[in-house]
Amino acid sequence: MSEENNKFYEAIKILRPNTEMAWGGKIETEEDFNKVQWKTGEDEYLRMIYTTTCPHSEITWTKVKEEMDKLWVT
Repeated sequence: MSEENNKFYEAIKILRPNTEMAWGGKIETEEDFNKVQWKTGEDEYLRMIYTTTCPHSEITWTKVKEEMDKLWVT
């Protein structure tokens, strides 16, 4: 996982631990954030049911970016 994606994942964990999601590529912009697949359930074959609209009010691009920026500080 790239450093940028590590920061994204850590920011999500800070805002809402145990959030299930999937993504491809780097998450560096709001456009990237809007492509994240947020788990909303599973079908009868245990495949992920998802949406690209984040269903968690505590997770927004603004809040994620703020946490990511804090993580960049060494």
